[in-house]
Amino acid sequence: KNIFKALQISSIKSDNVTRACSFIQEAATQGAKIVSLPECFNSPYGTKYFPEYAEKSTQKISKVAKECSIYLIGGSIPEEDAGKLYNTCAYRKIHLFDIDVPGKITFQESKTLSPGDSFSTFDTPYCRVGLGICYDMQFAELAQIYAQRDCQLLVYPGAFNLTTGPAHWEVLQRSQAVDNQVYVATASPARDDKTSYVAWGHSTMVNPCGEVLAKGGTEEAIVYSDIDLKKLAEIRQQIPIFRQKRSDLYAMEMKKP
Repeated sequence: KNIFKALQISSIKSDNVTRACSFIQEAATQGAKIVSLPECFNSPYGTKYFPEYAEKSTQKISKVAKECSIYLIGGSIPEEDAGKLYNTCAYRKIHLFDIDVPGKITFQESKTLSPGDSFSTFDTPYCRVGLGICYDMQFAELAQIYAQRDCQLLVYPGAFNLTTGPAHWEVLQRSQAVDNQVYVATASPARDDKTSYVAWGHSTMVNPCGEVLAKGGTEEAIVYSDIDLKKLAEIRQQIPIFRQKRSDLYAMEMKKP
């Protein structure tokens, strides 16, 4: 059983971490084995907040994950390292969210954050997981590389907004799931209309057929879903796209391991 959390993020960092830990513990008591927190779970989302809320590690939630005997995808935090800031899970966000939609939203993560430069996968007794953060989901190449690395579940802690959320949030998850024959999960902060950046919410799990298995609303909640590896194997056998790729005509090249 996998769970994805929509947390209400406050301006008090310690409260955010304490709330995240309590949700992790609650999910574990309900049988969750893999848990994901949302993007920037310890901080309001905004370039002016990242320097103030930056951390070097997430020892507290790591301790709770160990105590609960679960695999934890720690959403992301603003991370400070050698004078630079990153949007970090166990993985540093590769693609920074720099967009300009006239009359709707302009945002530049690159004003304060630096991009990561590596991939992140990890094995559990249940499946292999590939990680991305929010805007990384817009780039199909990342999901394709994770599929090549035999990932069965892709997880994106993300804080889409009221412009990109209704337009892209679900369709990206469903397309990545179908195109790569994987489960795709997202974990969003809960929506707070009083903040300068309003998250879309709707933490979601999608299966390899592109079907939405579970979807949260805009409020703070825990979203539960199961992964069926037998069904995944059947889909890959029935529609063997990985064996049918034309490597004589095209290829996905990784330039770093």
